[in-house]
Amino acid sequence: MLRLALLAGVGLAKGALGVNLIASHFSGGIYTLSLTTTGTSGTISVTSQTNGCGTTPGWIELYSDTRKLYCFDESWTGRGQHAEFNVQNDGRLSLASSLQVSGNSVHGILYGGPDGRSYIATAEYSPSTITTYKLPLQGSRVQQTEKFTLARRGPHQRQDVPHPHEVHLDPTGKFILVPDLGADLIRVFRIDTNSGRLTSCASHATGAGDGPRHVKFWKSESGKEKVFSLNELGNSVSAWDVNYTNDCISLTRTHSISTYAPGKKGGANTKAAEIRTFGNFLYASNRADQTFGNSQDSIAIYTIDPTTGAIAWLEAANSYSYYPRTFAFNKNGTLVAIGGQTSSNVAIVARDTATGKLGNLVANVQVGQKGRAGEEDGLSAVVWVE
Repeated sequence: MLRLALLAGVGLAKGALGVNLIASHFSGGIYTLSLTTTGTSGTISVTSQTNGCGTTPGWIELYSDTRKLYCFDESWTGRGQHAEFNVQNDGRLSLASSLQVSGNSVHGILYGGPDGRSYIATAEYSPSTITTYKLPLQGSRVQQTEKFTLARRGPHQRQDVPHPHEVHLDPTGKFILVPDLGADLIRVFRIDTNSGRLTSCASHATGAGDGPRHVKFWKSESGKEKVFSLNELGNSVSAWDVNYTNDCISLTRTHSISTYAPGKKGGANTKAAEIRTFGNFLYASNRADQTFGNSQDSIAIYTIDPTTGAIAWLEAANSYSYYPRTFAFNKNGTLVAIGGQTSSNVAIVARDTATGKLGNLVANVQVGQKGRAGEEDGLSAVVWVE
């Protein structure tokens, strides 16, 4: 009865519904997945595999309107590759162009130019840099590199040097935010739309030892802008007020909440991984907490006050995976695809659009070889092709 109740509000189609997803794996493969749902159940399978994004694809970014997928290589060898793929109607990928780079890119986006997609920005974790390139990718050269330094080590052992973990485009397309796990900062850069050049604005300090990893923008019903940051080392999420002043973005932190229920906390090896918003709900994934049993980690769910943007704990949900590094919602918010890094699976989980809660497992598939806990192997990212 519980399963039926949770799925009743999900709104899955009564007839068969087919859709594709794409997942990347740290062993080098990029996989196309096919999901078919019928009523409240579904099946998912791997339909194709390709390479072309170096040895360690770490992040994929899909632009559905142009059916272009960009992949960024997290290779730790001093040599890596960025790749652009065309996405066919059946979700299969064909390599369009690639570029040899220095590697260790943990995130990348398109930005700037007349179409908002004329340049690429990437974040390099260990070199402590962000780097930009001009499209087309083939034959491109480094346009700008920003190197970060640290005056003194942070309180966490991983905070030995700056570790930029994301390049996040703001809703106006005029700024890039860079959460820096090593420096406990959210760095802000202003974009010159024509040249693609980035100019540093003031940075904003998180809590000591927070280790910010990813951020998301959100807007209230009255137009109030917020940024939510996921803190990997602190196992928490923070809310920030946003103000656009003097050609820059100013952030003011208002409050932080654990990625665990009140009175609970993660263990020595737990690490928050990903953050998403959908409507007035916020979601964050926890790695290695095993809240729901052996190799069954959790997704933390929060409500967002539609007026103030204040976040409040709702509940923890089963991710049906181990080390959920990545997750993404489908367009109508009825399903979430959760990518377990160590379990190397993609779990499709029902979502109630009214309550924001996650329900039962709809479909599940292993993609590539399983990883090792705490290591950079296994599944790295997943996106919907819609």
